Amino acid sequence: GLAIFLFRFVKTPRGKLILDKTMLKLPVVGGLVRKIAISKVTRTLGTLVKSGVPILEALIIVGKTSGNKVIEMAIDSAQNRVREGESITKPLSDTGVFPPMVTEMISVGEETGELEKMLSKVADFYDQEVDTAVSGLTATIEPLMIGFLGVGVGGMVISLYLPIFKLSSIVGG
Repeated sequence: GLAIFLFRFVKTPRGKLILDKTMLKLPVVGGLVRKIAISKVTRTLGTLVKSGVPILEALIIVGKTSGNKVIEMAIDSAQNRVREGESITKPLSDTGVFPPMVTEMISVGEETGELEKMLSKVADFYDQEVDTAVSGLTATIEPLMIGFLGVGVGGMVISLYLPIFKLSSIVGG
């Protein structure tokens, strides 16, 4: 019953927001989720800007494709402020979702007229960060998995041999 409730709750907008906020705050996974989302957002935004899509339309599209409700709301907020005439950097910085390095790179891209190149560099950097984080997680999880498998196999061996030992003690003794 609880699993069905949680599954349905996560499908609601409020449930999705709570899940995404929680995912971003988790100790090990949160940083990885944030890096993946930032990489996806910057890569998509860079591609759209490079293709000639106006920045407001690009932000709308990027917000919907981010895959994270918290980041989608931050981009929507930034998009509204850009519509009012602000540069893209300040609104993204004010959301607190994007690290200072990302907003600084975007700022440099805006000032130099090379926004798509800077967004591509940010995406490449975060792709590399994700690869490094996943490699680290894999290296950490491997010994744990081997240990769990060893315990499982050991448990099966004991459960198979214990009746044989009991039977031999009954017959022999």
